[in-house]
Amino acid sequence: MRSALILLAHGSSDAHWRAPFENLAAALADRLSTPLRLAYMELCEPSLGTTVAELEAAGIERAEILPLFFAAGRHLRKDVPGQVAALGEAHPDLALTLLPPVGEHPAFVEALAAVIAEQAGEAS
Repeated sequence: MRSALILLAHGSSDAHWRAPFENLAAALADRLSTPLRLAYMELCEPSLGTTVAELEAAGIERAEILPLFFAAGRHLRKDVPGQVAALGEAHPDLALTLLPPVGEHPAFVEALAAVIAEQAGEAS
């Protein structure tokens, strides 16, 4: 089964805000064998809908959506699941799975703690 990973960021009309996400996606695309796409929940392109349609057209059968959010607030509890459900109905040949936000992953918490400790002058 052909699968892909979608990195989902909130989105902004400010290109400077988007740059770190675009740089991350570009760096990861070179490291991963799984097709990787960056999408935005709102305010800019590529939207989640645009990305899902492109993946389906490319013959992808399954896509996991990894939110690049610290926590599951309203957007991840209501808005994004609603988008994913609607996209699942519109693209029945592409199975979509919404993963927990990256901020809840233990490795992310450890990496962020290391950065904060370094900034506080307490890095080991």
